[in-house]
Amino acid sequence: MKKVITYGTFDLLHWGHINLLKRAKQLGDHLTVAISSDEFNAIKNKKSYHSFENRKMILESIRYVDEVIAENDWEQKVSDVVNRDIDVFVMGDDWEGKFDFLKEHCEVVYLPRTIGISTSKIKNDLFTVNNG
Repeated sequence: MKKVITYGTFDLLHWGHINLLKRAKQLGDHLTVAISSDEFNAIKNKKSYHSFENRKMILESIRYVDEVIAENDWEQKVSDVVNRDIDVFVMGDDWEGKFDFLKEHCEVVYLPRTIGISTSKIKNDLFTVNNG
């Protein structure tokens, strides 16, 4: 079985997220999604609209996702890849080169982002609507 993993916050889920998950799943048989815990988001100075548990529930309902785990710190990726026997690590190409250190443990793939959508764009559009 070929195992794939990806990481993210996955807050305000949109079609760009679904595209990423679908393409990641096409690279293997089992897709694990590691989502930032609320505590890790606080360390990164990020605030999610949805709690970790709600984001986990949403992702678990997506047919491309086989397993959802928590990401609790920056250093976790190597141990996740090694301990879970991951074959392919996937991230959006906005992170190109940032995770090449994982190449000694697995294949690293950077997928193109979906044009025209991002969580930041949604937040900015909502702010404009509410304050425009």
